[in-house]
Amino acid sequence: MIIGNSALIVIDMQKSGGMPVESSGIPTMSGFEERVKKIRKVVNVAKAHSIPVIYFAEVHRANYVDFGRELDGTEGIHCVEGAEDTQLDHRLIPDEFDYLIVKRRYSCFFGTDLEILLRGLKIETLILTGELTDVCVHYTFVDGHQRDYYVRVLTDCVGGSTMKRHEASLQAMKYLQQDALCSSTTLINKLSSIDFRLASKE
Repeated sequence: MIIGNSALIVIDMQKSGGMPVESSGIPTMSGFEERVKKIRKVVNVAKAHSIPVIYFAEVHRANYVDFGRELDGTEGIHCVEGAEDTQLDHRLIPDEFDYLIVKRRYSCFFGTDLEILLRGLKIETLILTGELTDVCVHYTFVDGHQRDYYVRVLTDCVGGSTMKRHEASLQAMKYLQQDALCSSTTLINKLSSIDFRLASKE
């Protein structure tokens, strides 16, 4: 499941995820509150195991100059600087030991310094959580895959624009890496088993 050093990526867990599309501009499947709680638990476990946590927020300039083709599809104006929906959910705020990267587009790799950070941390495995499964999570997965990272998606810690698109994207990611999908419980249990093996050797 985890090969080499790993990093937990928390993608766009912004207030827009808990808002109706009329307010946020982005359609989101139900279950945002439950995903927040599960991601918070995973963050706590990751930090306890010295796994770096990297938060992302999609933020667009107030004059809309960096939206590009994003508004050609279903999404409306969203995640503009200073807007309520752009803020990270208060339960998923990075602390002084975490990393926060602002992005203008979907992929966490596109136009950001993520790859420089991952190289500095000597990361081989990316653990993805956040929104949206079929957009930012999917694009980040593909870019990570093409850069030869092992990428794992916590299926109960991601949410799509609809359930149908969410499930289709998960299967598309599994097609690229057969071990890509797992639950947060599986990850936590795996880390706990590592603790047990280490304790047994002492």
